[in-house]
This record gives sequence, structure tokens and C-alpha cells, in this order.
Amino acid sequence: MIRLLAAAALMLPGVAAAQALQCNVPSTADLSVRADLPSAREPKRLLPIGHYTLAISWSPQFCRGENRATRSPFQCGGENRFGFVLHGLWPDGVGKEWPQYCRSTTLLSEATLRANMCATPSAQLLQHEWAKHGTCMPGQTPDGYFRRATGLFQRLRYPNMDALSRRPLTAGALATAIARTNRGLRADMMRITTDKGGWLDEVWLCLDKRFRYAKCPAHQGGVKPGTRVKIWRGRR
Repeated sequence: MIRLLAAAALMLPGVAAAQALQCNVPSTADLSVRADLPSAREPKRLLPIGHYTLAISWSPQFCRGENRATRSPFQCGGENRFGFVLHGLWPDGVGKEWPQYCRSTTLLSEATLRANMCATPSAQLLQHEWAKHGTCMPGQTPDGYFRRATGLFQRLRYPNMDALSRRPLTAGALATAIARTNRGLRADMMRITTDKGGWLDEVWLCLDKRFRYAKCPAHQGGVKPGTRVKIWRGRR
């Protein structure tokens, strides 16, 4: 199997590339998916797109979480090691609601799943992201949608998360640290989310309709900038 290692050694000290720390290309057994369909709780919703959100998750915290039913063995077991991973690229509406499940779709191919598992290390999450969000992007195919999402994800760089985890930190300070490592990004162009215990969960980056970083709308979620944030290091 092919092993992907982080390119941090080629970067400036303390700045890490967006790829996995260690990712073995998955076997066929890791690529089983089921249909992801709209429901009464998550209905089909056709709305115009006003902007986009690129959501990235802090994998050590996800793998530590209590909801074991949603964990991917590929992400949280074996030799694989992930820092930030790509949750998804979400079309947002003009207001607080967003389009979702815009058209019916078949299951993703094994080739598409295999190509994207080291960015989004869950086959079922990939199926979900395409069905719920990708189908709402005009003219997109699954491969086109994931190329767009992973392209945005892979250009991101990060501050030294280990160092940040070892000192008092606020959501605003974390956003500022991430912004400093990415040209054109400001702290007000992202939102930080945490779990109920205050541990880092996700970073949401706000994008305009041309996929450029943009100031987040007032209704975008996330904790307040002064909120204390803790970072779980996991096996790192």
C-alpha cells in the first residue's frame, strides 16, 4: 500500500501541510457505503446559493469522542494518523437556511472513494457530503465536487497545533494563528466550533461564490472569539 506522509519537513518550522500525518490507501473493505437520502429531519431543500463553507475537523478529538457509532475504523484505528481532515464543502443559502439533497444520486464509485479517503477518511461521510451538499452545486459531478473541495483543503496550512495545545487559548487566538499561516485569510473569515467540554471540534472557513475567503455572515455558527478552546493531541 502507498503511504502518504506529511510534508511538514519541507515547510517553515511549525507550519504543517493540510495532508494526513500518515495515511495508508484504503482496502476495499473500508469502502462500503449505503445510500444517504433526505428525511423528515433532513428534507430536500432547493434554495439559491449565497456563499460557501469549507468545514475541516480536528481528527484527534473526533476519534476521542463518545459517539463510537459514527467513527470510521479507517480514520481512528490501525496505523493511520490524521490532524485536520476535510469534513466538506457546503453551499450556503442567502439567509440562515441552506440548500441540501437537491437531486437524487447513486452510490459513489470505489475509485472516487479511494481517491478522497486520505482527505476525508470515511467512505460514508464522502457519500453523505456528495448527496447532501455536492448535489446542490450547479453542474457538478462527484469527482468535480471532490476536486473542488480537496483543492481548497490541500492549500491550507496550519500553525503548530502541538504548541497551541499546551497553552491557554481562545477561539479568536486560534483563528488568528490559522489566518497568519494562510495568505488572504483573516480571523473573521472563519468560525471555531467546540464540543460541550470546550475541546476543538471544527474550523469553518467562509467563502464567497467564487470560492475566495470572505468575512463570515453574522448568523454563521461557532463559539465567540473570547471562548476558551482546548486541543486534544491524541497520539500526536
